Amino acid sequence: MNSAAKESRHLGVHIARTADEVYAYASDPRNLPAWAHGLGDSITETDGRWVAGASPMGRVVVDFVPHNELGVLDHDVTLPSGETVHNPVRVIGDGTGSEVVFTLRRRPGMSDADFERDADTVAGDLDRLRGLLEPA
Repeated sequence: MNSAAKESRHLGVHIARTADEVYAYASDPRNLPAWAHGLGDSITETDGRWVAGASPMGRVVVDFVPHNELGVLDHDVTLPSGETVHNPVRVIGDGTGSEVVFTLRRRPGMSDADFERDADTVAGDLDRLRGLLEPA
């Protein structure tokens, strides 16, 4: 595929916990280092914004949508270059479980290899989230 073409990929994981439980955990930015390794291994709040200091991309700022009843976990990631990437994420109820769906969007100029690497990172993050929330 031409790397200049617009492309989205929906990556999801089913979690054997209610949507409310998954949303409560995943919507707390303090929990991100435990499961969202794509954003880094630490995060701190500074002036109402969340800063990931040890991100694979460098220092990034993460801004989340306000807490809501709809399971929306959208967040913008401002990269060291100043570029802001919007990340749509949903927690969707599915009986007694839920599904978390992350829409990965190809950024302009992103190579196929980089897009695949991002997809693998997001899939790993979602698997870690499931591992943390499902009963052993």
